[in-house]
Amino acid sequence: MIDPFLLFGLALVAGAPLALSPLPTALAAALAAAALRRRAGRAALAAAAVALVVGGLRARALLDDAGGLYGSAAALLQPPARCEVAGALISSPVVVGAAQRPAGEPPTARIDVELSGGTCGGRALPGPLRARLHGAPLDLARGDQLEVVVDLAPIHLFRNEGLRDATAAIARSGIVASGSIVDARRTAEGRSIGAAVDHARAAVRGRIEATFHPEAAALGRALVLGETDLAPEDQDAFRESGLAHLLAVSGTHLILAVAGFAAVARALLVRVDPIAARWDAGRITAALCVPAAWLYADFAGGGGSAMRAAAMLSCAMCARLAGLRPAGVRCFALSLAGAAAVDPLVACDLSFGLSAAATAGLLWLQRPLAALLVPGEGGRGDERADGGPPGARSSSSSSSSPRALARKVLAPLATTLAAMFGCAPLLLMNGETFPLLGVAANVVAAPIGELAALPFCLAHAVLSWAPPVERGCALVGSGALLAVRAVARASADTGVVLRLPEPSPAQLAALAAAIALAWAAERRARRLAALAAGAAAWLLLEIVAVRAGAPRGVLRVSVLDVGQGDAILIDLPEGGAMLVDAGGFVGSPVDPGARVIRPLLRSRRRARLDAVVLSHPHPDHFGGLPAVVEGVEVGELWDTGQGEAEGAGPVYAKLLSDLRRRGVPVVRPASLCGRPRALSGATVEVLAPCPDLHPDRGANDNSFVLRITHGAHAALLVGDAEHEAEEALVARYGAALHADLLKVGHHGSRTSTGPALLDAVDPAVAAVTCGVRNRYGHPSPEVLSRLSARGVAIARMDRGGALIWETDGERVVWSRPGEPPRPAPFRRGAADGTAAPGR
Repeated sequence: MIDPFLLFGLALVAGAPLALSPLPTALAAALAAAALRRRAGRAALAAAAVALVVGGLRARALLDDAGGLYGSAAALLQPPARCEVAGALISSPVVVGAAQRPAGEPPTARIDVELSGGTCGGRALPGPLRARLHGAPLDLARGDQLEVVVDLAPIHLFRNEGLRDATAAIARSGIVASGSIVDARRTAEGRSIGAAVDHARAAVRGRIEATFHPEAAALGRALVLGETDLAPEDQDAFRESGLAHLLAVSGTHLILAVAGFAAVARALLVRVDPIAARWDAGRITAALCVPAAWLYADFAGGGGSAMRAAAMLSCAMCARLAGLRPAGVRCFALSLAGAAAVDPLVACDLSFGLSAAATAGLLWLQRPLAALLVPGEGGRGDERADGGPPGARSSSSSSSSPRALARKVLAPLATTLAAMFGCAPLLLMNGETFPLLGVAANVVAAPIGELAALPFCLAHAVLSWAPPVERGCALVGSGALLAVRAVARASADTGVVLRLPEPSPAQLAALAAAIALAWAAERRARRLAALAAGAAAWLLLEIVAVRAGAPRGVLRVSVLDVGQGDAILIDLPEGGAMLVDAGGFVGSPVDPGARVIRPLLRSRRRARLDAVVLSHPHPDHFGGLPAVVEGVEVGELWDTGQGEAEGAGPVYAKLLSDLRRRGVPVVRPASLCGRPRALSGATVEVLAPCPDLHPDRGANDNSFVLRITHGAHAALLVGDAEHEAEEALVARYGAALHADLLKVGHHGSRTSTGPALLDAVDPAVAAVTCGVRNRYGHPSPEVLSRLSARGVAIARMDRGGALIWETDGERVVWSRPGEPPRPAPFRRGAADGTAAPGR
C-alpha cells in the first residue's frame, strides 16, 4: 500500500500548480487517482483530493491578494518616488554584487523591510508596504528598526503570456517594491533569535572574507551562508555543468552540520555520569538535534531546500526520540505536507522543488539504478529491513574483488543519476540546457565538495577562537572550492549540453500521471507500458506546443513587457518570425533579452528569427539583443546604420561584430525602402527612414517605421518616431498609414502620437511600451487623452503586461496575459487603403 501521508503531502504541494494551471493539474490528479485507487484506499484518496482542492484555493487566494497589493504599490509609486519612511527589517541581510564591486568600495547588503510610516513623493504612506532595498550596511539584523531615505519603485513583474506568473513571488514574500538606500539610520536593535543568527552570519561572513583565498570567498559564502553572489562567469559555469547544487545549502549540508553537532553532544553527554546512568544519551541528542536543524537552516539563509531538509531531519529525530525506527518515505511526506501547510505556493520555490525532487530520486531510483549498474546491487538480500540503502555485505565478499571494486566506482554514479533524474524536469523548466557531462562532472567534483570543501568550510565557521586551525580550514576549504570551480569551468567549456524546450504545464501533468501509473503497476511490463504512454503523450504535446508557438495562417504581434523599452515578437503566417527591438536600460542589472525574450522564444519552440530589426540605436531598444541572438539562428539584421555612423557604444558595436562574424547580413534602409517585402506570408513595408537616413534628424526621428500586413489588417510599428518624423509620414503616405494596431511612438511621450498621425492611422488598439519604473512620466496624459477621445483601446505594458494582437487576415483578436482573447473593431481604412466598415 502507498503511504497515505505521502499522497496527502504531494496533494498539498500540488495546490500551487492547480492554482496556476488548473486544467492540466486537475487532469493529472484525476488520472493519478484512478491509477492508485487499488494501492491507496478510498480514504487516503479522498483526503488527498481534499488537500489538493484546499491547497489550490489557498494558493489562488494568495495570488489574488498579491495582485491587489501590487496594484496599490504601483498606484503609490508611479512614477518612482523618494521616500522618507520608517521600517523594520524582516529578512537576513545578504551581500550582493560583491564580484562586480569596484576595488576599495565597501560591500553592502540587500535587505527586506516592512515600511510602516512616512511619505513617498510628498504623499503619505497609506499602510504597511514591503520593499527590497539595496545598499544597506552589513551590521543590520532582523527586527532592527530603521529610518531610511530611499528611492523606491514597484518591482517589475515582466508579465508576458507563455512565461511563469511572477505574481507568485509577491504572494510568497509580500514584497511589492524595490529601491536603493540613500541614507539609513538604526533607531532600535532587534532582540530576537533571528537577530542573533544574523549577527552570527555577519561574523562568519567577515571571517570568510578575511581568511579565504580571494577567489574562493564568494564560493565559501555560497556554501556556508547561502549567498549566491558569484561572478557571472562562475554562475554560468556551475549552472551549465550541473554542479550548482554543490554550492547550494542542501539536505546533505544540513545533515552533515547537524551530525557533527550530534556527535559532539553525544560525546559530552556520555561523559556526564548522572546523565549517562539515568537517560539514553542518543535520545537526548535527538531532541537537541531538532532545534539545531532549524537554527542551522536559518543560519544558512533559510532557503526552501534547507527548511525542507530540516523538517525531514526533525521527523527522523522525533521518531528516534520516541524509540521508533525513522522511515524515510514517511519523513519525506511530512516535510512536504508541513511546507505546503505553511506556504501554499512552496512549489514555486525552485530550491525547495530541487531538494524534494532530488530526495524523491534517491528514495525511489537509487536502488534500481544501482541494481542495473552493479550486478547483485539492490537485490533483496542487500536491502535493509527498513527499506533503506544496501547494508553490510557478508565477509565472503572481499573488498578487493572485482564486484566490490565495481560497487565502489558505480554506486556513487547510481546516486548521482538518481538525484539528476529526479531534478531533470525542474532543471529543464529553469534552464535552456541540460548538461550531458553533468554525471561525469558530479562524479569528479562531488567527493571534493562533500568530503573536503563542505566539512572544512563548516568547521571554519566555528573556529574563530583558534586562529591557526581556522586558517588551516580556510586553506583546505579554499583549495577544495577552487578545485570544484575548475571542474565546473572545464565541464562548461566543453559545450557538451543538450538544448531542450521548456516543458509545458500539460507535459508536466502527463509526466506526473505516467509516474503515478508506473508507481501503481504491479508488474514490470505494465510499468514500462505506463512510462511509454507518458513518453508518447509528451511527444504529442510537444507537437501541439510547436504548432502553438508558430501558428499557420495567422499574423501574431506580441508587444512584450520588458520594462521601459521596446521588444516586439512577430509570428508570421507561414511559420517564420521576426523580432523588432529587445529592450534594455542603462544601469539596470536585468537583461530583458535573457530574462524575457529568450525564455519566450524557448516556450514557443523558436530556434530561428527570419529578421531581427533594430529600430534605432538607443540602449532601451538594443540592450537585450546580444542575449537574444546568442541563442538563435538569425536570418538578417535590419539596422538604420546611425549607430555605426555616430558610435552607439560597445554593446552595439559588439552586436554587429558578432552577427557579421556569424555571416548574418546587415541590411540598411537603402535596400529596404520603396518595395514591400513578402516575408513568410506577410507583407512588410519599411516606410522610414526612406530612402535613407536623414542627417539632420536625431536617432528617434530616424527610427525604422514598419507596416506589416496580412489580408485586410495591418500593424504599424513606429519605434521612437517623434513629431517631425510623424509629419513626414503623414505628408508622404496619408491614409495609406492605416493600421488596426499602432505601437505608440517613444513610449507614449508627449513628443509623439500627434493628432494628424492618429487621424491617418485610425487604430483600434494602441500599445504603449512603458515600464512601471520609468521616471519620464510616460505615457503622457495628452497622448492618452487623444487616444481615448478616438475610442482607441489602450494597452499599457506597465498595467496588465504584454499585448498579443493577431489576425487571420479577416478577423482580429487581442488579449493580455491571463485574459481571454477579445475581438477588435474593424476600423475605416482597410489594409489596401480602401474604405472598410466602421466600428
